[in-house]
Amino acid sequence: MNIAFGTDGWRAGIADAYTFDAVRVCAQAVAEWVRRTGEADRGVVVGYDRRFRSEHFAQAAAEVLAAHGIHVLLASAAAPTQAFSYATLRRNAKAGIVITASHNPWTDNGFKVKEETGSAASPAVIAELEAIIRPLESRPRDVRRMSYDDAVAKGLVEIFDPAPDYLARVAELFDLEAFRAAGYTIVCEPLYGSASGYFPRLLGGGRTKIVELHGERNPYFGGVNPEPIPPNIDEFLARIPKERADVGLAVDGDADRAGLGDEQGRFVTTLTVYALLMWYLIEVRKLRQPVVKTVNMTSMVDRLGEKYGVPVHEVPVGFKYIGPKMRETGAMMGGEESGGFGFAMHLPERDGIVADLFLLDFFMKTKKKPSQLIAELMDLAGPSFYLRRDLHLDAATYQAEKPKIMERLDGARPGELAGHRVTRIVPLETKDGVKYFVDDGSWLLVRLSGTEPLVRVYTETRSANEVKPMLDLGERMVHGG
Repeated sequence: MNIAFGTDGWRAGIADAYTFDAVRVCAQAVAEWVRRTGEADRGVVVGYDRRFRSEHFAQAAAEVLAAHGIHVLLASAAAPTQAFSYATLRRNAKAGIVITASHNPWTDNGFKVKEETGSAASPAVIAELEAIIRPLESRPRDVRRMSYDDAVAKGLVEIFDPAPDYLARVAELFDLEAFRAAGYTIVCEPLYGSASGYFPRLLGGGRTKIVELHGERNPYFGGVNPEPIPPNIDEFLARIPKERADVGLAVDGDADRAGLGDEQGRFVTTLTVYALLMWYLIEVRKLRQPVVKTVNMTSMVDRLGEKYGVPVHEVPVGFKYIGPKMRETGAMMGGEESGGFGFAMHLPERDGIVADLFLLDFFMKTKKKPSQLIAELMDLAGPSFYLRRDLHLDAATYQAEKPKIMERLDGARPGELAGHRVTRIVPLETKDGVKYFVDDGSWLLVRLSGTEPLVRVYTETRSANEVKPMLDLGERMVHGG
């Protein structure tokens, strides 16, 4: 075993590194950590997504927790990850476990840990968990477990449905009847994942028409990664104008990431989505608290912050950094390039469904089409042209090449990029990448993924024709060209 928590939990290939033994080792770590806090009597929430055998891996985790005398609230069905974050908070549980690999390929599964606030486990908690895991990796048979039937009979495992509480919580944030009465046509894309049925339940039943795609369970995810970006959502984007829809709302496999298509079926980048959400909170909700963004997030956030007097805080990639920073600064929202956005009025954790509904509320309140608001945003805080290029490696090569790639990045000192003078070079504090800024505010970021065997090259420019040259330069840095 080689269990290591990345930017959000541990993920690995099913039947390769991701086995029942490995899940039980992770569950043992959570059990021991919870008991050490002296608050084990508060219990642990255990949930799961729609991936292959996720419900069985969740049951295995519950059996380990029960063997340590910890009361388990075990989900009766797959649900969005944020539903389990909210259940952890609402039911005053000490921790939450979610069996999910989020947007990873269908071959993977994963293990996320939530703290009592519903947020992703902080780096400090992850360090404690990994310290418990290390010695167990070589002796997984030492993990304590109780049979599922015995755990249920003794009242240590309680089955619960996470949907009602979560849906009720979302209903507190919006005027759902106004959504239902609007007469919109909305195409929704859950990508075969855990959000299936959630948009129809929240928005359906009135004049508004909901067209939900790929609502059935398919652990193969139709052969694409369940991440709401092209080309994974090309069918969804094409369906929007075909249905003459007003907007398209998408989420990833465990529904904590948001995706957006405008009324013409054009993909809206996650950086533009973040800026739209921030602008919405400022203009519609009349909020002025700080915001938190990751190092790979748009500079439009900084320009909006300057215009409206809203402080902007930057952190490394991952909600394990965003959540704590939101609490520390009293931020109204936090977001990352992957499409994960969290809101203080709701949860210090990502919620793709709530993010999508905030966008829908923005379009309705302003009575404007998505493309119109985006054009206004570009006049206000742009222009912004963004693209990410993922450089995939096999797992063994990735592990071997990581130090060499970082050495090349640390040594790269370009004087200019795409015809612009480099003004600042910032090594990431997580030591997994480098960001380069040029004189017009554009930037290039090269970063090694913490959850998949790939290197990501990101750029945001002020001109569309500079995107490809910037990405090409980043790719050459990775390969040493």
